[in-house]
Amino acid sequence: MIEILQHEFERPFGNPVLVFSVILAIILISPVLLKRLRIPGIIGLILSGLLVGPHGLNLIEKNSAVDLFSTIGLLYIMFIAGLELDLNEFRKNRNKSLVFGSLTFALPLLAGFPVCYYFLGFDFWASLLTASMFSTHTLVAYPIVSRLGISKNRAVAITVGGTILTDTAVLLLLAIILSSSKGSIGPAFWLHLLGSLAIFTVIMFYVMPRIAAWFFKKLESERHSHYIFVLLVVFFAAFMAELAGIEPIIGAFVSGLVLNRLIPHTSVLMNRIEFIGNALFIPFFLISVGMLVDLGVLLNGPAAVVIAAVLTIVALLGKWLAAMATRIIYSFSASEGNLIFGLSSSHAAATLAVILVGFREGLLDENILNGTIILILVTCVVASFVTERSGKALARSKDSDIVPVKLVNAAPRQILLPLANLQNFNKLLEFSALIQDGHRPETISVLSVVPNNEEAEINLQKARNTLRNLADEALASEQKVNLIATIDHNIPVGIARTARETGADLIIMGWPQRQGIISKLISEGLDSIIQHTHKSTAFCYFVQPLSNHKQIRVLIPPLAELEIGFVQWVSVTGKLAVELSTPVTYYCDVITRQALEECHLKMTASTKISFENLDTWDVIIKSEGRFAPSDLLVVIGSRRGAASYHNMLDNLPERIERVCENNSRIVFFPEQQKVDYVNERYRDVDGEPLARGIETMNRIGKGVSSFFKKAE
Repeated sequence: MIEILQHEFERPFGNPVLVFSVILAIILISPVLLKRLRIPGIIGLILSGLLVGPHGLNLIEKNSAVDLFSTIGLLYIMFIAGLELDLNEFRKNRNKSLVFGSLTFALPLLAGFPVCYYFLGFDFWASLLTASMFSTHTLVAYPIVSRLGISKNRAVAITVGGTILTDTAVLLLLAIILSSSKGSIGPAFWLHLLGSLAIFTVIMFYVMPRIAAWFFKKLESERHSHYIFVLLVVFFAAFMAELAGIEPIIGAFVSGLVLNRLIPHTSVLMNRIEFIGNALFIPFFLISVGMLVDLGVLLNGPAAVVIAAVLTIVALLGKWLAAMATRIIYSFSASEGNLIFGLSSSHAAATLAVILVGFREGLLDENILNGTIILILVTCVVASFVTERSGKALARSKDSDIVPVKLVNAAPRQILLPLANLQNFNKLLEFSALIQDGHRPETISVLSVVPNNEEAEINLQKARNTLRNLADEALASEQKVNLIATIDHNIPVGIARTARETGADLIIMGWPQRQGIISKLISEGLDSIIQHTHKSTAFCYFVQPLSNHKQIRVLIPPLAELEIGFVQWVSVTGKLAVELSTPVTYYCDVITRQALEECHLKMTASTKISFENLDTWDVIIKSEGRFAPSDLLVVIGSRRGAASYHNMLDNLPERIERVCENNSRIVFFPEQQKVDYVNERYRDVDGEPLARGIETMNRIGKGVSSFFKKAE
């Protein structure tokens, strides 16, 4: 028995079932663990492939099965890139997009080629191929502009349009480079290429759309057949491209453009395409890329490190030149120019595809492949950081396309009260009753979500009985409530789903309990809830009856007035102050104070308010004993990536609990712009690591400066 086990686990693993199990385990565990370290998912999977590959633990070797799934993943990633592009935005801004697309293709190419050829010493075709990689970009940071509500800005529109042009041009250039490097360039080559491209274009853009439209219409009820048909189109297009003498990834990209109009972004079919791709094919491809990486090359000498640094710098410089040139041509503002740079500077899908093809053809060596992995990591973080900074600046400037909200009384019309702790229910119900819209008779829904397991039906009946008992208590206080008991695999998802079904505009939760280490790795508790819904969410903890509070103190981060839920939480706070006959003190900066004063002027109820300037957010968070026990503390939080988000707001309830243990407290996460992600695998890419590093350096600088001032 032991000998059998030793044979089965002999490295590299030979059993295909075991190999597939290891890869599935990586796909399952890697994002969960690396997300805690703020490592983007695309990089995490590549690092995992490096760990188990021939240059790591040597658990899995490159074989025909791995190559097959890797090829499928490569084609799939290019297909989704074409499928997700917004063609309508491209048509609206096609002239400006054409100019930007030309600049963002040509300038990085012109800047990169001499550096690769003369400085790094690559040969002509390797230099041209590497330089063409600088021209590609992936809209990794697009979810940030969507959260900030500036997705309709002209700078965003032309950047999205330019993506189509530059990626298409790079892929066509790739075909020319590969053919030319093999010595097959000449009149016959150009005649064959143009002729085959013409036939390929006719089939894909004229014949295939008609076939697809007919298929979706005739087999409308056969939902599973739709996905099989899409896969058939993708691989047929890849095969046609190969027959035409160009790379199969071009065919996959074109198939995405062809089916773009026929597959709505919110459709069930689109959901299935992205789900299967992001769950299996694309992670498999990224793991296989990691298996090619050999970090040992970096230890052989400084050459590999120099190549990685040069590639990263030139990639960012080329995109910056294109963005600044576009800004000058169209007289855009500085924020818009920086926003174009932020959106177009991240390299991911197309970059990886181009370099991998060049590596497989022998044009590029391991130094360039390793350098590209580092380039992807750095540019994704830098792009997200620049986009967030410039997007926030644009949101507050006169060039912003955001329509100001109407400053009116916005008491919640429908409140959802998920049930977690029976001991706090009465206080939460009382709080809900105080802040609700009194003109609507039934605005509170009490929810119990039961896990979907073998005992789901029994637990559901128990939950209904519990809700009936709570309903009796609510009736005793003359408060009408709706009772909802439901089943879901994931409780936060069940809460978010019910909030949408009931039309709730405010979710009131009990104070989150502290989690153990295992719980934090598997589930993020509070974060899991607020990330599954964009609606306003309040986490409440009351140490005494609400009527005993003498003062309401509200801590507000900068830029809070830009959130679409701003008016609602101001209205909730004002209504609570009126019901409790208590004054309100706002801790905020000058600009937020102006918005608050204007908001209170528009409200029908009068509230006694005062203001205290909030210079540094962490002074309040870290000040024990600052508030009296009779103070009700309201802290305005923010979801990651929102306009008012700051890393000081991470783990907010836990930090508030440590310094204000004896105070009643409410952490309010305002409603946020709903984000439809360009691609789910880029959800966890943000500029926080870089922002946190810069903030740390600023604090060190201030500390050193103050030290020397004191010494003087």
